[in-house]
Amino acid sequence: MLFFSSSITLHFLKFVLLLLMLVLALSWMPCLASVRSCLIPSFSMISRSFLQLPLLLALHFFLGICSLPDTIFRSAVDTALADSGCSGLENDALRLSCFANKALVNVGGDLSKMVPGRVSTEVDARLAYDTHGIIRKVHDLLKLYNEIDVPHERLLFKIPSTWQGIEASRLLESEGIQTHLTFVYSFAQAAAAAQAGASVIQIFVGRLRDWSRNHSDDPEIEAALKRGEDPGLALATKAYNYIHKYGYKSKLMAAAVRNKQDLFSLLGVDYIIAPLKVLQSLKESITTPDEKYSFVQRLSSHSAVAYSFSEEEVWFISIFLFLSF
Repeated sequence: MLFFSSSITLHFLKFVLLLLMLVLALSWMPCLASVRSCLIPSFSMISRSFLQLPLLLALHFFLGICSLPDTIFRSAVDTALADSGCSGLENDALRLSCFANKALVNVGGDLSKMVPGRVSTEVDARLAYDTHGIIRKVHDLLKLYNEIDVPHERLLFKIPSTWQGIEASRLLESEGIQTHLTFVYSFAQAAAAAQAGASVIQIFVGRLRDWSRNHSDDPEIEAALKRGEDPGLALATKAYNYIHKYGYKSKLMAAAVRNKQDLFSLLGVDYIIAPLKVLQSLKESITTPDEKYSFVQRLSSHSAVAYSFSEEEVWFISIFLFLSF
């Protein structure tokens, strides 16, 4: 039998945990490489209150923590890897899952002390097509958050918007657990997520734009292009107006914005994720006083009320959702 020093074992566990996180991240790749494969079948203002903006604890963020030699979250990861409860599990898969859950929650707990808003924790992407698996995972994570005294009001759980993910969101929201639905690339998904009661619905504006450049067989994208609209911005606008016109509790989050013009086009959206380079370009912009006050808030409760959905859209979505749930 081989024996390892505690130092070597800890470094080995860190390596294994990093490898596991990489596997989980790569499991999203089919969704990224083929956007529509994650969709519901057969369907082709900068945040008004920064304090309410959720902070996202996603896998790429966690991978960054594990790969850096020294970060403010290092102790959170080390504490997770030293957990005796996880170490005592005989099954390798369960042991690694336990370490990963502990590390995610420990980092999330530290983040909750740093920001006044909510922390969104990403659920394992391999569960994207397993409703009950998603629910079990969220319950497991929530239990761990409770153990470190992070109230559920401060938490969101990020779930992919597959059929099963939206159903999991509906069931979790009925328990008072806040969900954050991601990978929304069609109006049908956005409407289904809103009617399921998701707390946050995230649309990747830039990714949908990228998809539209190489694919011309999607009716929803083609319709936007014929109107001379950007498909990503068009979907975000339509989803925002649907949510607010019909009084759903969901908040729309626009992500993957690529330039400052995207920000101007989304003025008024509930939440927005903007990369540092886009914010820097705003800071470096030189505008006259007249130009500064010429920007129009394009999304608001008033724009939602005025937005017109065709009878066919409303009827079709209503029937579709009735059959779904």
